[in-house]
Amino acid sequence: MHRSTYYVLASLVGEPLHGYGVAKRAEELSDGSVKLTAGTLYGALDRLVDEGSIEVDREETVKGRRRRYFRITESGTQAIVAESVALRRAADVVDGAFSNLRLGEAR
Repeated sequence: MHRSTYYVLASLVGEPLHGYGVAKRAEELSDGSVKLTAGTLYGALDRLVDEGSIEVDREETVKGRRRRYFRITESGTQAIVAESVALRRAADVVDGAFSNLRLGEAR
């Protein structure tokens, strides 16, 4: 899973958001390392809708502009949980390697 996809899905855990809200939440959750341009964001949202990971929750018109709100689906929830577990395992491998290095240096 691409890093930006991970943060788009993570941004939708808990509540539906409109596109700009997704971009801002993804940036916050990633401590500023994921900055989604409009093209990247809406391409990702469309792709995630097509694959069933998210769906349109509702649409509103605000100041004459259409605003779509998205929410994560069960499939999207399963995907992000699986990715989170995989990332945690990968981090554990690296943490273990450095832990072993430090133990070796202490001898």
